[in-house]
Amino acid sequence: MSRKTGDFVEVSTENEKIKGRIINSKDKKLTLKLNSGYNIMIDEKKILSIKKLEKKTDKKIESRLRQNKSLPKIFILHTGGTIASSVSYDTGAVSPNFSPEDMLNKYPELKDMAYIESKLIFNKFSEDLRFEHYNRIAREIERIRNARGIIITHGTDTMVFTSAALSFALEGLPVPVILVGSQRSSDRPSSDSFLNLYLAIKFILETDFRDVGICMHSSMNDDSCYILPALKTKKLHSSRRDAFRAVNTSPIAEVSREKIIFMNKNYNSKERKLKLMLFNEKLKIGMLTIHPNMHSSEISSFRGFDGLIIHGTGLGHIPIEGKNGEILNELKRLKMPKVIVTQCIFGNVNMNVYSTGRKIKDYLVGNHLDLTLEAAFIKLAWLLSNHKKDIERLFSMNMRNEINERLTAENDFLDLK
Repeated sequence: MSRKTGDFVEVSTENEKIKGRIINSKDKKLTLKLNSGYNIMIDEKKILSIKKLEKKTDKKIESRLRQNKSLPKIFILHTGGTIASSVSYDTGAVSPNFSPEDMLNKYPELKDMAYIESKLIFNKFSEDLRFEHYNRIAREIERIRNARGIIITHGTDTMVFTSAALSFALEGLPVPVILVGSQRSSDRPSSDSFLNLYLAIKFILETDFRDVGICMHSSMNDDSCYILPALKTKKLHSSRRDAFRAVNTSPIAEVSREKIIFMNKNYNSKERKLKLMLFNEKLKIGMLTIHPNMHSSEISSFRGFDGLIIHGTGLGHIPIEGKNGEILNELKRLKMPKVIVTQCIFGNVNMNVYSTGRKIKDYLVGNHLDLTLEAAFIKLAWLLSNHKKDIERLFSMNMRNEINERLTAENDFLDLK
């Protein structure tokens, strides 16, 4: 049987029959992409027969889509990531190659909810984004007119950096901006992409939310999503569909096809006038993770940077006693704003509990905050870009719901079951 990359086949061996799509066939190995999304490699010597079930086809995508212009307008800005990805059968990898039209043709139900317009800003995995990309997204949002809301399709790995960046850059945001991602590519049966998109649109259309948020699965089941706060959310799992969780607060809402249940109304709902406050794209912000057996040279490597985020232990500590004394001296030599956050997921830093904290607090900015690592990084970069002379005061100020004034029993820790 002639076989081609992309053909869907059934492979028979002595022990089993395996169905999958051919990724490649070389080096005496046949590699299939299974319906589960995983790959399997089969030794050609063990193959008894191969039955072709479906040929690879190149489907033509409609360039124009009929829509009801009387429906509320939702503008989708595409930036890449898994939600806008498909499998390359030449490599077996997930590649960002869906055009904006691809998504609407794949999910025609979205056109029945709203009048959809879309634009591809760039097509990148989120780990490749830089400050310049945050600015590009913000400028595109500023150009959009007469939209009920805006959805940004985005890779999940650094989605919370982007949601934080937009929260600061879009000052006076007058419409909802929801970031939507997918843990599993759109062509996998277990993909979470459709529900995340569908429920993000539902939330925009049926609520008074006028802020930045994230819409992702609330559980492993395919039945509801959380709308999560842009500056108090983390990705806590590398692959689960319910990987995203609010930190030191609750989700804004849980959304299903049937209803919307609000859990936290700490968001903007008023109409405002948008003003862009963009990032200095030349900034160098470093991140230092504290660990045992540190060396002062790890800190000196950040000389010449504009700011430093220190990922401290516990309540916000770094090693400074005994042989570690040079670490504190090197920290003092860095003439830049230095911020410390806790390596713990929940809770806050507090530099007044132990002697270590009291000895270092005068050399740091913001010493009693519950900022996430991502929010701290973005806030420092934004302040250096827009309020460089007032960083000491503004960093400790709650500007975009990124800081809790105090942690209560309700928001200090969340059940992750």
